Amino acid sequence: MQVELQVVDPSGDDAVWAMSKYFAEIDDRFEQGFDPGDALTSGLATMAAPTGAFVIALSYDRDVVGCGGLQTIAPGVGEVKRMWVSRSVRGHGVGRRLLDRLEDEALALGHHTVRLDTNSQLPEAVTLYRNAGYVEIDRYNDNPYPDHFFEKVLRDD
Repeated sequence: MQVELQVVDPSGDDAVWAMSKYFAEIDDRFEQGFDPGDALTSGLATMAAPTGAFVIALSYDRDVVGCGGLQTIAPGVGEVKRMWVSRSVRGHGVGRRLLDRLEDEALALGHHTVRLDTNSQLPEAVTLYRNAGYVEIDRYNDNPYPDHFFEKVLRDD
């Protein structure tokens, strides 16, 4: 599927709309629900330049069909956040393209490693990350929702 990937301001309308769709979906899919807290307000700054990036996927019709963010969590270490792909385009490689672009953004920011977390109630995400070369690691944050923690070394320093 043809999509255009664009780095945008995470507080822009398209980014906030996409993250709202993501939060609504995981609230529906998680047995315990999901509370995004301040993620759509003060939580956005960590995914903005110069220490982060936020990428949206646009369809041929210019509809937002996916998103993902990157934030810096330590020197040389980035974290992928808010990965979402619309159900209408799942299975067409959009998620992998988004992840690849976020890894490119991480390298551009000088990161050698990328981490992420996810929940087993999102089996397609777990499969995507494993297939993209991420390996499971010990818990690295205090986020209450994930039960899988992954890392990928992008380059050796």
